[in-house]
Amino acid sequence: MTGYRPLSDMVIPARPKLLNGKKFYGAYPAGLLERARAMLGVNINDPVLHVCGGMTKHYPYPRFSIGPNDRTLDLDPATDPDYLQDAREPYPAGFKGVLADPPYSADEAKNYKPGASAYPTPGIILRRALDAVPPGGRVGILHFKSPNPPKNTRLVAVLGVWMGYNMAIRSFTFYEREA
Repeated sequence: MTGYRPLSDMVIPARPKLLNGKKFYGAYPAGLLERARAMLGVNINDPVLHVCGGMTKHYPYPRFSIGPNDRTLDLDPATDPDYLQDAREPYPAGFKGVLADPPYSADEAKNYKPGASAYPTPGIILRRALDAVPPGGRVGILHFKSPNPPKNTRLVAVLGVWMGYNMAIRSFTFYEREA
C-alpha cells in the first residue's frame, strides 16, 4: 500500500506472573497479553489460538488476557495444552486471531522440553497462523525476528517489548490476512 505505515510503539511490561506461583521459562511478561489482544482487534469472547503458549491459561489476568474461547497449542505435554502438537504442522481453524510466543532461536529452544529439533521458525508460524484465521483475522508473533509476510497479508503493527537493562529487546509483530 502506498503511504501505509503500520503502528509502532514500545511496551515495557512487568515481570511475568503465573497462577499459584507457577514458574515457567519464557512466560509472557505481565500485561503484554492485554495489549496483544487489543492489537488483534478481538474482544475477550473472541476465540484466539495461543501457539507455543501452553502456559498461557495459567495467567492471573482472566478479564483481559485469556478468553473463555481461547485455546493453546504446544508440543510440551507438561503445559497441558488444548492441542498437543508441533507448531510446524497445520493449525486448527475457527479462530479470530492467533498469538505466538515461540523460542527465539534453535539454540534457545534447548531450554524447552521439545528441544531444538522441533524449533518452529517465525516464518512457518506466520504461514500456519494465517491459514487458521479468516480474512480480516490477525496474527501476532513475539520474537527477535519479524517474518516477511506472504502475499495478501498486511503488516498492522510492531511493538517493541523491553524487560529492562541487560535484556534483549523483542518485537511483537502483528499481521492481518487480507481477502
